Amino acid sequence: MKRRNFVNVSTMAGLGLLLPWYSCKGNTDHQKQINLEDLTAFQKQSFNLLKTWCDAMIRDQVNNESDPVTNGTLYCYACKTVHGRANDAVYPFMYMADATGEKKYLDAALKLLDWSVNVNGPDGSWTNDIDPKSWNGITVFGAIALGEALHHHGHILSKEDKTKWDARLKDAIEFVYNRFDMHFSHINYRFTSVYALYFLGTYFNEEKYIKRSDEFAALIPDYLTEPNKLIFGEDKPDNDKSAKGLYPIDIGYNVEETLNGVVQYAILKKDENLLKLLTESMNGHLEFILPDGSWDNSFGTRQNKWTYWGSRTTDGCQPAFALMADRNPAFGNAAVLSTELLERCTVNGLLAGGLHYESHGVKPCIHHTFSHAKNLAFVLDNLEATKLANKETPVPRAINDGVKHFPELDVWLGARGPWKSTVSSYDQIWKKPYSVAGTGGALSVLWHEKVGPLFTASMAEYLMVEPNNQQPQPGIDFCITPRVERFVDEVWYTNIHDLKAKVEVNDINGLVNFSVNTTLTNREKEVVSKDSEFQLNYLFDKETATIKAKRTSKNENGDTLVLPIISKTGEKVVQLSENIIEIYKAEGVVKVTSNVAIKIKTMEKARIFNQVPGMEVLPILLVFPKGTTEIKTTITII
Repeated sequence: MKRRNFVNVSTMAGLGLLLPWYSCKGNTDHQKQINLEDLTAFQKQSFNLLKTWCDAMIRDQVNNESDPVTNGTLYCYACKTVHGRANDAVYPFMYMADATGEKKYLDAALKLLDWSVNVNGPDGSWTNDIDPKSWNGITVFGAIALGEALHHHGHILSKEDKTKWDARLKDAIEFVYNRFDMHFSHINYRFTSVYALYFLGTYFNEEKYIKRSDEFAALIPDYLTEPNKLIFGEDKPDNDKSAKGLYPIDIGYNVEETLNGVVQYAILKKDENLLKLLTESMNGHLEFILPDGSWDNSFGTRQNKWTYWGSRTTDGCQPAFALMADRNPAFGNAAVLSTELLERCTVNGLLAGGLHYESHGVKPCIHHTFSHAKNLAFVLDNLEATKLANKETPVPRAINDGVKHFPELDVWLGARGPWKSTVSSYDQIWKKPYSVAGTGGALSVLWHEKVGPLFTASMAEYLMVEPNNQQPQPGIDFCITPRVERFVDEVWYTNIHDLKAKVEVNDINGLVNFSVNTTLTNREKEVVSKDSEFQLNYLFDKETATIKAKRTSKNENGDTLVLPIISKTGEKVVQLSENIIEIYKAEGVVKVTSNVAIKIKTMEKARIFNQVPGMEVLPILLVFPKGTTEIKTTITII
């Protein structure tokens, strides 16, 4: 179809959702024209959310022909810059152009691809930023996006444009072939390249790409932990063990990026043995999705990019989990729940990095949107393969009872009645020595079926580990991980710096009891010189969550139990007495009772916000009075 002949038609009349993704290249004459009524509830939701995102991205597309460096790209009003990976949006734009017939989407795609020469490298690579020296490993993700766009929707392009884009794609995958090996960067790149090389090897009929893909795929079992088959390798070196002997693992990257690559490959390859192994791995990862669709990455090596729904610059869990719904229906539910959460986190048409961007007045980075939009387009291009994704089968954390320990993480997942909890003493640290995630026996997640999240861990200190892939912290940097702490000569000592904390758990007479032995430790991992030992207990029954902190000192030395309760701006707070406070949420009232005075930290605004994982908190401070060795606090939901 010539561009000049690309006509506007209605969404309902022109919802051409094309071939199954596994069909033969060049078979596009046999399109199946369908409308929204033919879609499953999940597919409908994906379409509507994708349209919302695409319209917002077009709104923020730069139209300035006098500036070729920016003309056609997507401007990020949050970061006040343009992101080099914006050309990933070509796939969702091309999908929407084909599905709706609306010229604006095709125009947006063409302008974006014309702009993308600004991130071209001489070796065929594409850079993460408009800087020839910036990271070019992201080429593999852009190549997949462009490949999917051309495979499914290339027929809407002029012959000239199709030829030009094919050439660019060939250069990109040739770079991946030449540059990538099974030691290249982090595991998400290598496992994604398994699919990229196979898919584009088939697209270009290039056997060497397919052969390399198969070679990489043969090594997949080497990167799965025991006993839960979690993917490790999110660090350099990828097999570097911590002091406890634990590999670098990041749940957010695994479920939103890495699993997609290997699952898509295995399905295309029809490798049944690999599919069985990946089913085991996905079952292990599935344990970490909360009933509201959030991925619990409160402890992961790359927690600096944890958002409540996943990871800041990854792609989304929808392909892998929707495609594998025939093997475990709960996988399909995970895809649906995640998409529902993405929709709830959409602000002014763009995906925000957590639940409380709007209430705190934080603008969403456009990177979240163009990266996650790709995967919704994939779902819609593969209707038959994703039709089983629904909410009929609950995810494990919705129905589990008791405690499960993940020895490869030294993390415990607890469930009792309405309470879901995560306790972490995972001792891996990514890249920078102060980039500490939820550890030290921290209660890194507390979630209630009525009101949702009550605690989520953040980095101990919010560090811009990847300055071009993170948003600055608005306001003060305040850690939102529950903790005990003491300041000595302005040096911060806390259990969440303690990489040697010990956790024990028992479940007796309906009461889950986590017992943590820890020491107050500074960022240099030095123990405070006096009275360093603490015992923390997290107790859960069907009615109440109880947090205890016990110390050896009786001094008035500033020892404090800090409980940053998730609470957005506008939720009414009532202090009924010195020892009782209530937080009024739309879904219920959170009542906090303590044996010591409850204080609220002085704040510049109504709440404190942390980019990890995009939440506002009400920072409750429980200071140990002189002579008091134990603080006991209960949380109930009314």
